[in-house]
Amino acid sequence: MSELLVERSDAAPGVVRVTLNRPEKMNSITGPMWSALADAFREIGANRGDRVLVVTGAGGNFCAGADLLKAELPRTTGGRTEYMRGVARAAQALHDLPQPSIAMVDGAAAGAGCNLALGCDLVYASDRARFSEIFVKRALSLDFGGSWVLPRRVGLHRAKELALLAEVIDAVEAERIGLVNRVVAADDLEATVQAVAERILRMAPVALAQTKQLLDDSAGRSMAEALAAEGAAQVINFATEDSIEAVRAFRDKREPNFTGE
Repeated sequence: MSELLVERSDAAPGVVRVTLNRPEKMNSITGPMWSALADAFREIGANRGDRVLVVTGAGGNFCAGADLLKAELPRTTGGRTEYMRGVARAAQALHDLPQPSIAMVDGAAAGAGCNLALGCDLVYASDRARFSEIFVKRALSLDFGGSWVLPRRVGLHRAKELALLAEVIDAVEAERIGLVNRVVAADDLEATVQAVAERILRMAPVALAQTKQLLDDSAGRSMAEALAAEGAAQVINFATEDSIEAVRAFRDKREPNFTGE
C-alpha cells in the first residue's frame, strides 16, 4: 500500500488529490515520503491538466508531522542535514505550485503536518480538527516553512505564542485567530472542499497563478514594487485567450469557459 496517494478523478477533472496514507501512524511522514511529496508537487506544478490541488490525510487525521520513531531517522550530522533538505524540498515545491492548493484537515495537524496545511493557499477544517506547532515539546524548532508561513497567517506575536507554548488548539480557536479559512462539520468537509475546488476551476488558470504569486510576494515589496509587479502580471493576462473569452462572456451575459490558454 502506497504511503502517498496521488489521485485524479474523471468526476472532477482538474482536481488532483494528494493523500498522506499512513492512518495507523496518524499519517506521520517518513524520510521517503518527503521525497515523494516533493516529486508529487513538482509533477503537479508542471501538469497543465491539474488546476487545483487538495492535500489531505487518510483515516480521520491530517498529519501528525514527521515520524520521529522510524529507524531510518538519521543519526549523523550529515544525515540529519540531508534529511532536513528533503523536508525543505517538499515545502518549497508546495510553495512554488502555480495552482491554488487547498488543505482539507480532519483530526490532528501537528508539527510539520500543521505547516503542511498552512503551506496551502486555503485551509478548510472539520469541527474535530486540532492544530499544534508541537516542535519545542520534542526539543525541536519549526520546520516545513513554519517560521515563514505562521506569522503571515496570524501575525508575529500570535505565531510566537503558538510556537513557544506548543499548545494544541481546536478548530474553533484556529478559525478565530485566522489559522484556517473555515470550519465545517466533519460530515460536510468533503463537500465543502469540493465546492471550493469547483469554484476555482471556473477561474482563469493564468490569472489565478499571477494573483497567487502577487500575494505571496507582497510582504517583501514596497507599494511601488507591488504596482510594477501588478502591471507586469496584467500584461501577461491581457495576452491570454482566456482574457478574450472573459470579455466575450461578459458581452454575451454568460459564464466564461476558461482553458488556461
